[in-house]
Amino acid sequence: MLATNHNNSGINLNMPSKQLNRISFEGIDDAGWKAKLKLPPQDHRIKTSDVTSTKGNDFEEFCLKRELLMGIFEKGWEKPSPIQEASIPIALSGKDILARAKNGTGKTGAYSIPVLEQVDPKLDVIQALVIVPTRELALQTSQICIELAKHLDIRVMVTTGGTNLKDDILRIYQRVHVIIATPGRILDLLDKSIAKVDHCRILVLDEADKLLSQDFKGMLDHIISRLPSERQILLYSATFPLTVKQFMDKHLRSPYEINLMEELTLKGVTQYYAFVQEKQKVHCLNTLFSKLQINQSIIFCNSTQRVELLAKKITDLGYCCYYIHAKMAQAHRNRVFHDFRKGSCRNLVCSGNIVTSSFYFHLDSLNIFFSCRFIYERY
Repeated sequence: MLATNHNNSGINLNMPSKQLNRISFEGIDDAGWKAKLKLPPQDHRIKTSDVTSTKGNDFEEFCLKRELLMGIFEKGWEKPSPIQEASIPIALSGKDILARAKNGTGKTGAYSIPVLEQVDPKLDVIQALVIVPTRELALQTSQICIELAKHLDIRVMVTTGGTNLKDDILRIYQRVHVIIATPGRILDLLDKSIAKVDHCRILVLDEADKLLSQDFKGMLDHIISRLPSERQILLYSATFPLTVKQFMDKHLRSPYEINLMEELTLKGVTQYYAFVQEKQKVHCLNTLFSKLQINQSIIFCNSTQRVELLAKKITDLGYCCYYIHAKMAQAHRNRVFHDFRKGSCRNLVCSGNIVTSSFYFHLDSLNIFFSCRFIYERY
């Protein structure tokens, strides 16, 4: 009979290495570090197949740093979502990614986890750049990255237009590893030779369809020209217009393509379409508000003037209403976002580019969120 080789911990060293690693990690380490985590209350809200149709993987299977795993679990993320399952291991391999997935299904985690895993905190240089189209999405993304990196010695910085450039300059001259930015501000920092990206080998483009629109024409090409030739580009979007294809052909190198989009709408969300003339829209809104039980509504307009005008009309009808648009001061916008998410007001009127990437609401049968969308420019 063959002798079985055991070490002092009682583990059979002759078993397959994969099984050995799992036992040593789960059997010994779990008792120590997992028990000490400060986990948030478990999320019992109903989840749709957009985030539950997974292969059953765990975050531990991605061979992440323990400190990063601690941040993930303390964030309340128990299992990877489908886009995270598909994206994280490929991103960790260093390949470019072209990923299509719905908003609200975990795209931020899909790229922030591999970014934080690959950053070396011992190197005092910018190693990753995340570009998003709006200030609100930049703030939201940076907050998630900071929470995930709470046990790592990694400094995350957010920089957007509409904020004090001098403050950004002072912060960037300190130790920064990851920058989350809007295109105009990071381009300004690059052109002023303040942001040094000679060692930045990871570029993430979130909401790429918006970043490649006319609003930011040519900016991404300029930014990419400043990065090292050996780089990794992770591109995420809910829709892929022709501009994304052109960008992919120009800058991505044999990208791994992920497509989890059978339809644009999140499951659990029902859409209705009302065809009305311009003069009937306020009356239609009033009817909806009076006939339906609405917890909260977001109403999109295509100009700042319409935002303010419609908000005034809704207020005149006797309903509580906030409004927000790009010409407002950043501090005011932040306050409106905070108060609306807290439930201080039921109705929010905004310009579409401000909110579409910045609000993620969880729906369940007990708390129905009603989004009333009127696309004014079509009529």
